[in-house]
This record gives sequence, structure tokens and C-alpha cells, in this order.
Amino acid sequence: MGAIFRREVSSYFISPIGYIFLAGFYCCTGVIFSQNSLQYGSTKLDAVFADLILVLIVLIPILTMKTISEEKKQKTDQCLLTSPVSLGGIVAGKFLASFLIYTLGVAITFVYAVVVSAYAKPDWNVIMGNIVGLLLLGAAYIAVGIFCSSLTENQIVAAVISFFAMVGLYLLSTLGNLIPVEFITKVFNSLCFWNRYYDFTLGLFNLSNVLFFISAAVAFLFLTVRVLEKRRWS
Repeated sequence: MGAIFRREVSSYFISPIGYIFLAGFYCCTGVIFSQNSLQYGSTKLDAVFADLILVLIVLIPILTMKTISEEKKQKTDQCLLTSPVSLGGIVAGKFLASFLIYTLGVAITFVYAVVVSAYAKPDWNVIMGNIVGLLLLGAAYIAVGIFCSSLTENQIVAAVISFFAMVGLYLLSTLGNLIPVEFITKVFNSLCFWNRYYDFTLGLFNLSNVLFFISAAVAFLFLTVRVLEKRRWS
């Protein structure tokens, strides 16, 4: 797994994808921070973190689109699948590499907190809770993106599938409200990524939300392993 991780991390900076993701993330978060905090002289960053989910929906598909689809396109997946590394190790290595690049992007939010602290003392407990929530949300979305990447050998197709999957997970509660069945509405509301993440932006650190995002990430990584397992024996 360590070799896969190192290979994937280096690939993000050999290709332009890592730079595109980080530049896009820093630019978008900078604009959001400027409009929601600096413009009004506010030390509260809850609106900034709330808006970041839309940034993730656009940028994470770019981050994850090549993880497995590129292996299929270049026909290197067969060598990878027959290597002594387990399928779980392959998927975990790719996930951790993407998550590391994502974490480098999220780190800028701590810088914004330091900037507003020059005007007044912010609530660091709330800010750290927001950052943890953003990391958990990103981990789940990255797992979704890697799963989508395993379904095709075309990176653009993988990015498009990931985008619509993430939009769907974001809008689950809205879709649930359109269905006149109370049970389905409750299920959709409980599975909605936005509902689970929004509590973090309010400074509410709910253990059930933490477990939800961890479980979502594990579930989609498991599905990715199953896709690769099927390909190995096909």
C-alpha cells in the first residue's frame, strides 16, 4: 500500500491535476472568505465552511477522476491487479493519496482563521470542528469519486459521473421531500450529505455525523474493491 500511496502522490504533481485542484481550491475558498468574512469584518467562518461543499462537488471529481480510470486506459490495471498488493491495499493507497492532496487544500481554512483572529478572538473549538467536518465530508466524497473512476476508463466520464453522484448526495433531502412517503423522506434526509455536514458548520459536533461520513467512505471504497475484484476475474 505504501508504494501505491507514494506513486499516486507523485503522479498528482507530475501531471497538472494536483496543481489544478489546489489552485482551484485556494482561489474559490479565497473568494468565499473575502465575500463572507473580510467584506463584513466578521470573525465567524460558518458561512465560509457552509459554501465549501459546493466547491468540493466541483473540484473533487477532478481530483479523483484519474485514480483508476487512467490505469484502465493505459492498460496498467492488469499489472496492478496481479501485483502482490491486495485490492484493499490498492484502493486504500489511492484514497490516502487523494486525501493528502485534499488536506493540503483544506489547510488554507486554518490560515483564514488566523487572519480573522487579528481582528477578534474567534471560537477555535467551532473552527476546528468545522475543519474536521470538512475533512470527513471530503473523505466521503473522495471515496465516491474513486468508485466512479473504477466504472470507466475515460477520465472525463468519470468526472461527470462523480459530479452528478455528489450532487445527488447533496440534494437527497430535497429529492426526499418530493416523494409523498414519510419513511422514504426520513431515509433520504438521514443520508443527505448536506444535512449531515451542516451541523458541523453550526459548531455542532455530533458523533453520529462523524460515523456517517466514515461509514460512507468505507462503503464506497468497499464497492470499489468489488469492482476491481470483478475485473480481476473477468
